Amino acid sequence: MAEVLISAKGLTRYYASGEVRVAALAGVDLSIGRGAYVVLAGRSGSGKTTLLNILGGLDRPASGSLTIAGQDMLAMTAAQRADFRLNHLGFVFQSYNLIRVLSARENVAYVLQLQGMARKQRFELADHWLNEVGLKGFEHRRPDQMSGGQQQRVAVARALASNPDLVLADEPTANLDSHTGESLMALMRRLNEENGTTFVIASHDPAVIASARRLIQMQDGRIESNTVV
Repeated sequence: MAEVLISAKGLTRYYASGEVRVAALAGVDLSIGRGAYVVLAGRSGSGKTTLLNILGGLDRPASGSLTIAGQDMLAMTAAQRADFRLNHLGFVFQSYNLIRVLSARENVAYVLQLQGMARKQRFELADHWLNEVGLKGFEHRRPDQMSGGQQQRVAVARALASNPDLVLADEPTANLDSHTGESLMALMRRLNEENGTTFVIASHDPAVIASARRLIQMQDGRIESNTVV
């Protein structure tokens, strides 16, 4: 049985809509093992992005408990959460979030630089991961010299370079055409299978949903179904 990486109980989160309080999360219980490949699916407003942001320490719930890699996320200060994100989590966003003035190699190496890794070692590791995601020869290209799919592959390489416990991806195919999106999901699935990297992906894209090993359907801030595919 896989080691439990994420344990969440009773997570609630509310937003104000005029004078009405809307439940973005309404008591979510969730357990995810190390090495899992999970897709959070649901319509806009279902709560999947809110849940992903809480798992990533980017947002805090109104109530509940959350442990990741044995660490109590809700007992941390803001500085401790930032440090935890740097050393334990990788992120892939729909907007890529690459630094425009840096090359692909420098973008991937940036997190490693923040972690204090020596220049030669971090660039060697960046080149390794760019090769892993099919971008050998693109090391010196800046984001504006690459297609959307290539930029998203750089983002995946950056997310994996620091060997995180968990990679969180929010609508990673939203700005990609269908063929490129399917190629990206095949890449992430391969990296999960070959390296044991844990992925939790929020999306309503059918190609992303089709790639799931475990599919969690959300609606109105609740988990409607939780299925191993």
